[in-house]
Amino acid sequence: MTSFQLIWFILIGVLFSGFFFLEGFDFGVGMLIKSFARNDAEEDVVIRTIGPHWDGNEVWLITAGGAMFASFPMWYATLFSGYYLVLFLILASLIFRGVSFEFRANMETAKWRNFWGWAGTIGSLCAAFLFGMLFTSMIAGMPIDKNGDMTAHFLDYVNLFSVVGGVAVTVLCLVHGLNFIRLKTSGELRERALSWNKILYPVLFAGEVVFAILLFFSTDFFDKKPLSTTAIVVALVVVTVLAYWGVLGNHEWLSFIGSGLSLISVVVLIFNGLFPRVMIANNSAYSLLIKNSSSSPYTLKLMTILAFSILPIVLVYFIWSYWVFYKRLASPKQNA
Repeated sequence: MTSFQLIWFILIGVLFSGFFFLEGFDFGVGMLIKSFARNDAEEDVVIRTIGPHWDGNEVWLITAGGAMFASFPMWYATLFSGYYLVLFLILASLIFRGVSFEFRANMETAKWRNFWGWAGTIGSLCAAFLFGMLFTSMIAGMPIDKNGDMTAHFLDYVNLFSVVGGVAVTVLCLVHGLNFIRLKTSGELRERALSWNKILYPVLFAGEVVFAILLFFSTDFFDKKPLSTTAIVVALVVVTVLAYWGVLGNHEWLSFIGSGLSLISVVVLIFNGLFPRVMIANNSAYSLLIKNSSSSPYTLKLMTILAFSILPIVLVYFIWSYWVFYKRLASPKQNA
């Protein structure tokens, strides 16, 4: 394994971490459009909290997919072909979620505003759940042959471990979204988000315990890397506890950063367990490895130069865009 191969494996992990930290609260806020807001005016405010950011946050996913295609074409080919239907459903969820904001704002009847509000809620819920199910089933091992072709069946994708993983990621995104609403709103919405999280965090703790137990029995993570896997699982619990403490003490930034770090911890757990593999096969002899799934050394070197030249500019713009829209939004009652 070369240093450039290792760099790009880590960079893809960083991109997915950024995606789940940023798009995680987008998914969470999206789920809350119809379930959390009590009237049309509150729905408007909930959507406005992520209005300037959600489409930019999705770029992290596109960049991660593009980086995977360019740096590890074998990984990309196996993952995207083997999970074609799951990724199609994710794409449909993201499309419905994205267009729902614009369509809802331009509908003239309450019936269609309600329809597109539910489209945003369901699209966000499905996207979060399917992402969790995809990555959870992937680390459990899939039927991959010596050519890197994946021929999975329904129960390879949908089983107890993958469903629990999907639910855990969904709840993580939901509490992350509530923490973001607390940062972005004042008044009734902010207080309600606090109340909801006080109820949801105990549910999340229970889900993390079940996920950790199933991780032990369904993957080889604890067998191959007992120390690092245990440390990351403990770190996941610790940052979740800190986020909950932030909720109980009404420390908004602590709870938001804690819930974001919880999502990042899940990504780190997955990439730590994968290494030095990129796809885990049921037959370990057919697992795809970093060293034989990457592009040529020249390609990786050129990509590294370009990435580290452009990345600082992109990050500066990204931080600036959040700074411009940092102000809180008032709850509808305060606007009256």
